[in-house]
Amino acid sequence: MGYVEGIVLRLSEVLSGVQPRWSRQLPHLPPQWQGVWFDAVVTDSREVAPEGLFLALAGERTDGHHFLADVIARGAQGALVSRAAVEARREALSGTSRPWALIDPASGEGLATAPPEACLLIAVDDPLMAIQRLAVYHRGQLTPTVVAITGSVGKTSTKELTAAVLGRRYRTLKSQRSFNSEATLPTTLLRLTHEHQVAVVELGMWAPGEIRFLAGIARPHVGIVTNIGPSHLERLGSIEAIVNAKAELAESLPATGWCILNADDPYVAELATRTQAKVFTYGLAPGADLRATAVESFGLDGIAFEAHHAGTSVPLRLPLIGRHSVYTALAAISAGLVLELSWHEISAGLADPEAQTRVTVVQSHTGATIIDDTYNAAPSSTLAALDVLADLPGRKFAVLGDMLELGVIEEQAHREVGRRAAALVETLVTVGPRARWIAEAALAAGMAPSQVLICATSETAVAALTPRLQQGDYALIKGSRGMEMERIVSALRRLEQE
Repeated sequence: MGYVEGIVLRLSEVLSGVQPRWSRQLPHLPPQWQGVWFDAVVTDSREVAPEGLFLALAGERTDGHHFLADVIARGAQGALVSRAAVEARREALSGTSRPWALIDPASGEGLATAPPEACLLIAVDDPLMAIQRLAVYHRGQLTPTVVAITGSVGKTSTKELTAAVLGRRYRTLKSQRSFNSEATLPTTLLRLTHEHQVAVVELGMWAPGEIRFLAGIARPHVGIVTNIGPSHLERLGSIEAIVNAKAELAESLPATGWCILNADDPYVAELATRTQAKVFTYGLAPGADLRATAVESFGLDGIAFEAHHAGTSVPLRLPLIGRHSVYTALAAISAGLVLELSWHEISAGLADPEAQTRVTVVQSHTGATIIDDTYNAAPSSTLAALDVLADLPGRKFAVLGDMLELGVIEEQAHREVGRRAAALVETLVTVGPRARWIAEAALAAGMAPSQVLICATSETAVAALTPRLQQGDYALIKGSRGMEMERIVSALRRLEQE
C-alpha cells in the first residue's frame, strides 16, 4: 500500500481541539471561515507555507513568537500562540505587510472582523499544552493501529524499517526525522487522516513519566522496545531508573495489543512481566519467538541472516550496515508478523533502500571512503560502528567525538571505546574533552602516539585528518548529536571536491 502523506485540519477542529476537554465548546464560525483548513503543522518558521499552521513554542534557545512577523509575511493560514506573548508584541506586529487577527478558540471572537487574507493567531494560555490537546482530540477521531518504538539507541532506524515493512500492506504514516518529544510527536499525529491504517512513531524520554505521557497521546496498540543502555544516565541517575522509564511503554499497551521485546537484552526481556499486552520476542538466542542465525556482514554491502519463526525459516540479504543491524531488522520483522504480513511482504519492505537512512557512505575524489554515522552516539552504537569498520579492507580511521549524557560511567565508557579502537584501526582521531579518554585508553592499549590525534575542535580534526586520507582508506565519523560531527563530514567533502 505504501505511505500516505498530507494533512487536512479544519479550522473548527483546531479551535475545538486546543481547548481543555472538560470545558470544550464549539466556537461560532462566520460563513467566510467555515471552509478554512490547514495542510501542515510546523514548529520551524522557515518551513511555513500558505495553508500552514505555525506552532509558536518558547524553548530554552529561542521563542517562536519572535518569528511571528516572518510567519505572517510568509502567508501562513494561522499560528497557535500564547495570548500573553502576542499582547506583549502587538506594537512589533502592527507593521506587518499582511493583516492578522487574534482569535479566541472557545468563542471564535475575532473571526467576524478578520479580513479574508488575515493570518489567524489562535490565542491560548500555553501553545505546547494546546497542541497536545489537539493531537489527543484528532487521534480520537481516527482508528489507525499505532506502533510506538522506544529504546536507548536505534529508535529512528527501527522506525524507518518498520514503516517500510508495514507499508507493504497498510497505508502507513511514519514520524518525520526523530519527532519523538512532547512537542514533535503531536505534529506527527496531526498528519493522520482517515486513509491511514497504521502509524509508526518514536517515543523519546527526557524524564520519568514522559513515555507514559506520550503513549497517552499516541495510544499505541503495538510497542517495540529495542534496547536499554546508559544513554540518559546523567539525567536519570541509574540504569534501574532508565528501565522503569522505558517500561512505561510496555505498561501503557492494551491487553489486546502486542509488546515486542529484544530477548537478548536482559533489561528489555524483563519488561514481559510488566505489560498486559501479548508478548512477542526477537533475538539471536534460542527461545525467542523470532530468531536470527547465520548472521554475516558484507561490510558496506549489507548483511545476511536466516530468520526463524513458527517452524518457518527464511534466508534474508539486506542493505543494512553492520552485524548489529540484525536487531533493527528483527524488530521490523516482528511488527510485520504480529500485524499478519506475509514473508514476501516483509522481505520486500526490508529491502526498501529509502529505509536505510542513518549511515551515509561518501566516496571522495581521492578514493577514501567516509562513513558518516554522525547522527548520535552511545557506547553500544560506537562499538558496533567500530566493528563495521573492522570488516572493511584497507586502512581504517576512526574519528570519534564525545559521548554525552552518560553520567557516572562516562569515563569508563569512553575508555572501553578507546581499547576497542586500538585493536581495530590504524589511526584514531578524537574530538572533545571526554573523547580524550578514548585516546588515552588507546595509547595505554598499545597504539603508537603517531597514530592517535587528540583534537579540541572539529576544525583541528579536519586539518589533522585531511593530509592522511588516501585512496582505499575508510574513515568512520561518529559522536553525540551535541558534538555536531557532521561538520567534519561536510568539511572533508568540500576539501575533496576542490
